[in-house]
Amino acid sequence: MAEAPKIELFIKASDDGAGVGNCPFCQRLFMILWMKGVNFTLTTVDMKRAPEVLKDLAPGSQPPFLLYNGEVHTDTNKIEEFLEETLAPPKYPKLCCRYKESNRAGDDIFHKFSAYIKNPNPGLNDMLEKKFLRSLMKLDQYLLTPLQHELDQNPNAGQSTRQYLDGDSLTLADCNLLPKLHIVKVVCRKYRDFEIPGALTGLNKYLERAYQKEQFRNTCPNDAEILLAYHSVAKYLNKKN
Repeated sequence: MAEAPKIELFIKASDDGAGVGNCPFCQRLFMILWMKGVNFTLTTVDMKRAPEVLKDLAPGSQPPFLLYNGEVHTDTNKIEEFLEETLAPPKYPKLCCRYKESNRAGDDIFHKFSAYIKNPNPGLNDMLEKKFLRSLMKLDQYLLTPLQHELDQNPNAGQSTRQYLDGDSLTLADCNLLPKLHIVKVVCRKYRDFEIPGALTGLNKYLERAYQKEQFRNTCPNDAEILLAYHSVAKYLNKKN
């Protein structure tokens, strides 16, 4: 029987150096390894102390990076591809999407969110909020639209009943999108008093189900950690500090 790989994932540490820091790329890889069901070591890297581990293993790199049987991998997308190829069936579950559209669903949300939250000009707020809201509505529509396998089972299906982006199981697409959506929720509530509208039923149900999954819930940084990361870039439009 083949020996289990020796895997260590290095992620950004929280501000106090003890917990998980705010980094959607780190959370994405943390979720993937958890979902693969492989044994791995999680190491938090305190960026304020410029640790030796960074200089030795991945000079010039920011976490996340991966040590796999002694070999260093530093690019998040390439690490994802590598893990999907290397930790493959029958021993490990396949996590890639059935539908390529699932990988692109919600891909403009973080960009629109950043423009909205970093804007210091009250005159532009409504326009930026509308653009951001449209990106959320587009994702909601994708989640509500039946996928081909659902239509094969029921050609008259008016609305999707799937749990996640690509079906009833979490996939790589969810590992990429959910950490960003979590940041969006926490930061918008604090700095814009903005909640995802209840009318976006597909998106709200999607998040509700995701938070029930330990692979997502238990890899999220604390809200305080996220807010700290955005403290210097998010603009209060009316001073209510």
